[in-house]
Amino acid sequence: MNLFAHAARLEQENRPFALAHIVESRGSTPRHSGQMLIEADGRTVGTIGGGMIERRVIEEAMLAIIARAPRMVHGRMTRTGEHAVGSDCGGAMSVYIEVFGQRPRLVLIGGGHVNRALAQAAAPLGYEIHVGDTFAGNLDAALFPAGTQLAHGETMSELLDRLPLEADAQVIIATNHQDKEALDKLIERPLAYLGLLASRRKTLTFIQTLREAGTPEACLQRLYAPIGYDIGAETPEEIAISILAHLLQVRHGAPGGLKQDGLRRHRLVVMRGSGDIASGVALRLHQAGMRVLMLDLARPTVIRRSVAFAQAMFDGETMVEGVQGKLAHSLPEAMSLLDKGIIPLLVDEHAECLEALKPDVLVDAILAKRNLGTRRDMAPCTIALGPGFEAGRDCDAVIETNRGHYLGRVIYQGAAAPNTGVPGNIEGFTSERVIRSPVAGVFRANVRLGELVQEGDIMAWVGEAPVPAPMAGMVRGLLHDDIAVPEGFKIGDIDPRGARADYTTVSDKARAIGGGVLEAILHLVTP
Repeated sequence: MNLFAHAARLEQENRPFALAHIVESRGSTPRHSGQMLIEADGRTVGTIGGGMIERRVIEEAMLAIIARAPRMVHGRMTRTGEHAVGSDCGGAMSVYIEVFGQRPRLVLIGGGHVNRALAQAAAPLGYEIHVGDTFAGNLDAALFPAGTQLAHGETMSELLDRLPLEADAQVIIATNHQDKEALDKLIERPLAYLGLLASRRKTLTFIQTLREAGTPEACLQRLYAPIGYDIGAETPEEIAISILAHLLQVRHGAPGGLKQDGLRRHRLVVMRGSGDIASGVALRLHQAGMRVLMLDLARPTVIRRSVAFAQAMFDGETMVEGVQGKLAHSLPEAMSLLDKGIIPLLVDEHAECLEALKPDVLVDAILAKRNLGTRRDMAPCTIALGPGFEAGRDCDAVIETNRGHYLGRVIYQGAAAPNTGVPGNIEGFTSERVIRSPVAGVFRANVRLGELVQEGDIMAWVGEAPVPAPMAGMVRGLLHDDIAVPEGFKIGDIDPRGARADYTTVSDKARAIGGGVLEAILHLVTP
């Protein structure tokens, strides 16, 4: 069988394979030149000489296909030593393994106008495109680029069984009336990307229903919805471009945001704290192209967990508005995550890693209303949020955190306004919506984030003491289970807007404070 003809066929079928080339041989070796094709299951075409060296190359090639990365194999032709791979003939061989035949797979559920435009935009980028619909009229081959694989099913279940929904697939759901049915069947399936074309209100309704049905939070966090970048898109072609840009960002593990000259894209910002306000700041800096790393306790006492990267401390990873945060167990692992566009979190209460990291900016976002050890000399630029700090002494800038006219203001000399102790006003409710522990004990939730409760419903237990809901509304904040709390400790909050509330995106307050931090960095750090 001709090796290159076989390679071309595998490439056309989008089946992964590797090509092994002898790049160097010294002394007595079975061959001094040669190529071999290795498929994912170990089948081969061609040879590089046979024997144990070839067996090892096949094993390494199969691993390279799984890792989707090339590699070099070195071997000495001897039975002794670490790299023993052959007979006692004293030669040595180096073999380079390349990986091919792995075009990204895009699966479009629904053959409507947006998915047609998306298929046309994705085709020149080398995607293997599959389109499925339960309405055969949407599957006219003339509407899609050449080579598109079309699938029809009488029901959504039948359709999904006919689509290649492996772990490497990027999947977009965009149907007229079957979005929820498709989402129910795909939400817990491991996929490279799962996106839903829907309005924010429709998305919130779907997520609430899935959560009530017991869908794991980690699965919900992997869903991208509403999908695409906000570029003011209106036509199907414009919407397709906004979606495709996000698909490429996720595929390449890039941080996103606008490219800028100078050092801004490479600045390392270390944040103390990873709660909801800190996460809103981190999100804004990340989207501005900065590299953000967060430090916190092993078990942070954050309540707005659906919009806090702190949740990664408990679950290992989390997602906030489409940006991934992941717990790192070492500095090298944290730096590797940064390179992939992921926000790493480290357990480091006292910021002991700063000497090794040498960040450009340190942001104290603990919001303890007092300074817990941040000094101005910890980084070239030091910024603190809220009361407890004095700009010019403890840090270079303080950001106002009190709601009102000055929220998000940057203070370069002096302090923020004192803490009022009064939560933000939502439809006339302030302190009434905050839930505090009635006794000291270990917290245990009885409801889920996003759940609607009525006044008097048992929301949680602290030890043996029940915690009733003080009012009706949506559970917007709730402490993680099994955390010991003192009496009077804040353990949750209720949004009186009920079903109209949005607990899946960062708050206006967090965005405003994030804008202040971004302004301070751009003002204080030289490009």
